[in-house]
Amino acid sequence: TIAQVYAAMSSISFPPFSIFPEYVKGGGKGGSGDNDDEEVPSGDVTLIVSVVEEFENNNNYSLYEYFLDNLFNAMDAVNGGPCMDDHDTDPHVSMSRGVKFKSSYHETQYFYKVNLEVAVWQSMYPNGVVIGTNSKANFPPNNAQKNRQYVGYGNLYFFFDRANITKAFPPNRDLYNSESYYSTLYMNNDVSSFYASTTTIDFDYSGSGSKDKNQYYEHNPYRWNAGMAMHDMTDGWDLPPNCQQEGETFLGIPLSR
Repeated sequence: TIAQVYAAMSSISFPPFSIFPEYVKGGGKGGSGDNDDEEVPSGDVTLIVSVVEEFENNNNYSLYEYFLDNLFNAMDAVNGGPCMDDHDTDPHVSMSRGVKFKSSYHETQYFYKVNLEVAVWQSMYPNGVVIGTNSKANFPPNNAQKNRQYVGYGNLYFFFDRANITKAFPPNRDLYNSESYYSTLYMNNDVSSFYASTTTIDFDYSGSGSKDKNQYYEHNPYRWNAGMAMHDMTDGWDLPPNCQQEGETFLGIPLSR
């Protein structure tokens, strides 16, 4: 339950985690109902990120690894049970599900363009960046103009059914000066030089898009039928067999500018 999550999170402490953008990938099925290989394929669009590992006092375990251990132990302590997935801990941002491009050419151009943007981010944030804002918000978002509070940087958020943030959990310290510089770099500085100097992509994003890199496809509007409009926004892994809840909930760091 949500109350169990809140109870578990109140028992642990964590520092602000820096996030490093890796690449944008495509693939997957996304629940669009595609059963015909001759149709335009559908897939998910996902931004892959990494949590920057920091170590204290010559420890072999990073602060993030300690956090994960403490998190799952805390969830167990409140009887998180079979509804808790302790394997899906790889950080990512599900940007869209069930996407269909007009053609394979458009797909190729899209993934080149967005990964060039990621390359710019990597140039801006070579050691990652703590995400946040100086703005105010309220959680949950109902009555959004009332009871607004300062958001800050480095929070973790609990959001229900992929959409509704219900609570923010602040880190156990303020940002260091070096962290604050990068967290406010985009908003407080002219970053045009990063865009001007980043004209190539130095990382491998070949896993993006269609599995068959030689496949050519193009949408034919004359073959469209209503069955092609099937789409399930909550498509994902099946819940464990003893779980009595429908849908999915997540604990994570929303990425925004």
